[in-house]
Amino acid sequence: MPRYQVSEKPAAYKKPDNPQVQRPEDIYAICGAMTRRRQEVFRVLLLDARHRVLRKVTASIGTIDSALVHPRDVFREAIRRNAAAVVLVHNHPSGDPKPSRDDIELTKRLARAGEILGICVLDHVIVAAGEYVSLRERGGAFNGGGDDCFSQAASTSSRT
Repeated sequence: MPRYQVSEKPAAYKKPDNPQVQRPEDIYAICGAMTRRRQEVFRVLLLDARHRVLRKVTASIGTIDSALVHPRDVFREAIRRNAAAVVLVHNHPSGDPKPSRDDIELTKRLARAGEILGICVLDHVIVAAGEYVSLRERGGAFNGGGDDCFSQAASTSSRT
């Protein structure tokens, strides 16, 4: 009769090193280097259920004052990687982080697409010259949507 024996102790569980996104300052700490870019770059932070960064994805690289962004490019990797939420980040090479009307409309469009897909859009942060603007904090672009994403992460975190 064969016997089985474990020859080694299992490795201790190691907490992931992925940063957790809880506020816009965290996003700026992760993506602030984008301010040095000379053209607009639109990135997406893919997050797990506890809002830890799974991956940073570049969705679009544009010109000095615009970037063409489509929902399919923003959510493609989020779907592939089973992301629970995303954060949108882009830079303004002009040095002024103030959102344009197009930035606000794009945010609304992407938040609606995320709702349909079941992927929360937590925020859209614009970085420029050592500053940033959070469209969630500024208001108007989200219209109250996505707040449940924060409460889901908080309740998930409290279970661990």
